[in-house]
This record gives sequence, structure tokens and C-alpha cells, in this order.
Amino acid sequence: MKAREVMTSPVVSATEDMPVRDIARLLLESHISAVPILDTGGAPVGMVSEGDLIGRDETEPDARREWWLALLAEGEALGGEFLAALRRPDRVASDVMAKPVITVSEDTDTGEIARLLQAHRIKRVPVVRNGQVVGVVSRENLLRLLAKEESHHDVQHREGVVARALEDALAPLKWRFERPRPETEPHDAPNGHSEPSSAAADFRRLAQDFESKETQRREELRHSAEEKREHEAAELIGKHISEASWRNLIHAARTAAEHGEKEFQLLRFPSQLCSDGGRAINAPDPDWPATLRGEAAEVYLRWSRDLKPHGFHLAARVMDFPDGVLGDIGLFLVWG
Repeated sequence: MKAREVMTSPVVSATEDMPVRDIARLLLESHISAVPILDTGGAPVGMVSEGDLIGRDETEPDARREWWLALLAEGEALGGEFLAALRRPDRVASDVMAKPVITVSEDTDTGEIARLLQAHRIKRVPVVRNGQVVGVVSRENLLRLLAKEESHHDVQHREGVVARALEDALAPLKWRFERPRPETEPHDAPNGHSEPSSAAADFRRLAQDFESKETQRREELRHSAEEKREHEAAELIGKHISEASWRNLIHAARTAAEHGEKEFQLLRFPSQLCSDGGRAINAPDPDWPATLRGEAAEVYLRWSRDLKPHGFHLAARVMDFPDGVLGDIGLFLVWG
């Protein structure tokens, strides 16, 4: 079972600048023993519990009771050496909260949560979604789950015992009421004809289901391809061409010319590497070189410096259109 299924929600919380007196009142009024402390963005930064307010080393019950009374007495002095030694009345949550805070996601398994509680010796963990607290899972939540599972197991066990007893008792009578029917035996309709296995509407539904799944599959493939191209583009932006790599490209182009070719592909890259996503190259727009970035821009600069003065041209083309969108782009050295 996951955290989202057992967590307490909505969450009672406090801010870092809330006075400890207000936190104590919040705990009492909400009938809870701790609250998560959130920053201005709603992210958890700590936890304040009864133990944090009272003090871990103050074990004498009467002292604890007097401290709570003083905390809620709106500043009115109650006297005594213990009360005189109380913490400053201007303390806020950030002064007493336990941090860092241990959190879990909504998909965290309850078994893992139990392990965290035991390992860190804590009683509860906030549940976060996109950095925001959406619930709290405490020991009490896990105990309730355990009790529910045990009760459900007992009921299932009792029902199973009763069902088996009834089945054993009725077994001798089954032959009187049941006649085995071969699996291949057709079901006869009232008019004497074999009933069709399904209606045409069912066939149409099956076809529609298949088409829906195919559409979803194609969309997932398209999305995956886009993510792959974006990742490749991000890598190419920071990639550089070494002198050795450039010499190897020129050598490969010479070999292509020896085999009768009139151009050679210097680079193939995702259209996302272009600042406009490749639209200028697809147009084509004569200013397309200005949209190049990263490794593609370096290839263009090296061509301008080393090859253009010797009569070589550089061409850019869109290589493919996956699902109708701009795909990869190729830069070609042309001498034909």
C-alpha cells in the first residue's frame, strides 16, 4: 500500500516565524502532537512536536504540566524557579523545530515508511508532491492499516472455513442439479439457431480500442523521440570539434569525392540545436547560419575559415519529419 492511501490530509502546518505559544495552541486545538514547518514556498523545512516544545530533558510530569500552563498563560507570570527558567517568550518555530525533515512521496510504500520511522526514530513523515506537503503519515496511520489488514485477514479466514464446510456438505447433491456441458457445445437460442458470439457493436468497440491504443503508442513514441532529440541537442551545445576530428572529416570527404560523390555530410544533429528549431533551414531562409548553435555552429565557422575560400559550399537540409515535425538536420560539404 502507498503513502497516499494511508496519509492524513489536509495537513495542519505552521510557518518558521510562528511563535511557540501559537504552535502549542494549534496542537491542542487540532488534537495532534506535531506539525510540519513550511517555508514561504510551502516546502517542509522542519517539524515541531510536543517534545520539541516541552523539552526532551524535562521528564518530571508536574514540571511539564506547569510549562504548558505558562506557555498558554498569555505572558502572565506563575512564579517559581522552574517558571523563571523557562525559555524566552519570543521564540518561534525555527528556534525549536527538528531539522532536516525526512519526507516521502505519495508513491512510497508503507513498508518503506515504517523502515524510515524506525531508522530515524521519528513518529511521522510529511508526504510531498512537487515539493509541497500534501499529507502526513504517522505511526498511528500505520497501526490503523495493520489492524485493518489483520481484521480483513480474520474475516477472509472465517469466510473461507464456512465456504469450504458448505461446499463439502453440498457436494453429494451436486450431481442432481448439474450436468456437465462440453466446452465445444453451442448455446442454443430460443429460435433453435446458434446464438452469435458477439454483436457488431462489440466488433466496432474492439476496433476502436485498438485504434486508441495505436494512437497512444504513436504519441508515446513521438514524445520519446522528442525527448531524445532534446537530450542530444543539449549535449551538442557544449560539444566541440577537435583539430583531429576536423581533419578526419575532410579526409572522409576526399574519399567520397574519389568515389564519385559530389557532397559529404559533415554533421547530423537534432533540429532543437538550432535557435529556431530548424525553421529557417526548412524555409529556406538565407540567414539560417545565424540559428546554428554548439557543434553545428563550429562546423559552419570552420567551413567559413578553411574551406569557403577554396570554393567549397555548405548546405543545410532537414533530413526527416517524424510525425510531421522537423527532425534531424544535416550539414553537407558540397563541391559539385
